[in-house]
Amino acid sequence: MLDQTHAPGLRSFVASANGHPDFPIQNLPLGIFSTVGTSLRGGVAIGDSVLDLPALADADLLTGAAADAAAATASGSLNALFALGAGPRQALRAALSALLAEGSAKQAQVEKFLYPTSDVTLHLPARIGDYTDFYAGIQHAENVGRQFRPDNPLLPNYKYVPIGYHGRASSVVLTGTALHRPKGQRKPASETVPSYGPCRNLDYELELGIWIGQGNALGEEIAIADAASHIAGYCLLNDWSARDIQGWEYQPLGPFLAKSFGTTISPWVITPEALAPFRIAQAPRPNGDPAPLPYLWDEADQAGGAIDLRLDVLLMTPGLKEKGLPPHLLGRSNTKHLYWTPAQFVAHHSGNGCNLNPGDLFGSGTISGPSESAYGSLLEITNGGRKPVTLASGEERRFLEDGDEIFLVARAEKDGVAGIGFGECRGTILPAR
Repeated sequence: MLDQTHAPGLRSFVASANGHPDFPIQNLPLGIFSTVGTSLRGGVAIGDSVLDLPALADADLLTGAAADAAAATASGSLNALFALGAGPRQALRAALSALLAEGSAKQAQVEKFLYPTSDVTLHLPARIGDYTDFYAGIQHAENVGRQFRPDNPLLPNYKYVPIGYHGRASSVVLTGTALHRPKGQRKPASETVPSYGPCRNLDYELELGIWIGQGNALGEEIAIADAASHIAGYCLLNDWSARDIQGWEYQPLGPFLAKSFGTTISPWVITPEALAPFRIAQAPRPNGDPAPLPYLWDEADQAGGAIDLRLDVLLMTPGLKEKGLPPHLLGRSNTKHLYWTPAQFVAHHSGNGCNLNPGDLFGSGTISGPSESAYGSLLEITNGGRKPVTLASGEERRFLEDGDEIFLVARAEKDGVAGIGFGECRGTILPAR
């Protein structure tokens, strides 16, 4: 629901927030930070500053559920805040909006707890107990499937089941963390036996990350009508992929070493409340597609469970950097292209009684659009490496080379509404160890 925190004319006494591309007062994303003199603690991004949440609570600038929510971040993660559910998070948002607004009677007190973003270190927002990656970008699934099964790109279960696999939580890293090129077994069609060595076909995947709030007890499912209330927020997610390793190892059980070497996420949790103005209806399924089974169907979710979020992928290479050229735009997509909604992820994941926990992380799967300019991976853009991308520097890319840096960018915009962003999600590829 929209309220006074979404007012497009709302301004903050934090001058850098007004007109900020990512963090105006209408956003107020949650994260974990530290400074030279402080331990890890919860914070809120406002313009080019970070507001210390536990300090606000200690100074009695928050009351009731808002104070409880802020105090829950003093442990150095957002897990305890996520566990409180939507009510305290919404109360915190309302209180912060009032405290940070232009003309706030508490401005002088609040300013003491603001840090320049350049002076803080950001950390993973939560202790990630489990990470699950879905495969809900149908254009991506069709594009990839077509390379292996031209006449039948989607397997029979795709339009019935939100396909996913359990990923590796320990290798989820924060934006800016460089990753070494992974090693593994590779066996291209031109070779008779596999060999072990550095990945030859390294790729990125453009995804939306979904943070779980309140969980469910083992053996209890989360009903689709309640599933959205179990989502604490969203982030950007790059599910790095070693395509040649994956092609050899994934049959019959799916991804393993090709994915587990690293997943990069953005540091700020964009709350469902901040994204409320950008909710849209889930796209109608094409004629002939099956309707979701009843446990995945909710009228309210279909009417407003999708998100209109523009997603860009940019590539910076050593050659572009050397010549002073800007990053190359590889693709521009949108979360509205997902075949399943985030709430359907939650309902399906818990449908067998699997217990989700606060701080669990979902990936949406690669989000590609219907045109080549909207593809979310190099595997699609280059048609498996057969059609290289030519850059302004004269370089070519079939897959990622050492020294390449990938940037994911998200922007939510709508007429009559203050636009918001997600902050950066970037990672550089280092040579194999």
